[in-house]
Amino acid sequence: MKNTVLMVVDVQNAIMEGKPYNEADFIQNLQKLIANARENDIEIIYIQHDGKAGSPLEKGTKGWEIYGEIAPKAGEKVFNKIYNSSFKETGLHEYLQGRGIDSIILTGMATEFCIDTTCKVAFELGYDVIIPKGATTTFGNEIVSAELLVKHHEEKIWNGRFAKVVLIDEVMK
Repeated sequence: MKNTVLMVVDVQNAIMEGKPYNEADFIQNLQKLIANARENDIEIIYIQHDGKAGSPLEKGTKGWEIYGEIAPKAGEKVFNKIYNSSFKETGLHEYLQGRGIDSIILTGMATEFCIDTTCKVAFELGYDVIIPKGATTTFGNEIVSAELLVKHHEEKIWNGRFAKVVLIDEVMK
């Protein structure tokens, strides 16, 4: 898996303060994946959303910081973005190409926004995308619950189309 990276998208303090769906399991799953990646010399790339001035994700604020329980260690790469896509105007694609990366283990928030967009763009750019079950999360809205949003994307949108959605234990093998 030397041509693989683990990508952790938008798991930032301000978003986590909102108590996303399945929060405890989500963080525990990310911790397992991050520990496994570090043990197996798989590069971890963090993506951090920069919000506008005055927003909860304003660059440089406490809310903008990556959530402490899964924060990067010194030397781990962090890319900043302003769009739902982790690739648009970030240099991520060029970085991955330069390192010979062809597979992305994609995790983070929010399932139907930044993860969905990043998944589809990665697919279009030719990456093999792997999404561990339970490694993305979001918030419900007035139309659909967060649980259904996650399940719908994992089972009906991504798996077999844009990504392989697999159990965390399979990813860690």
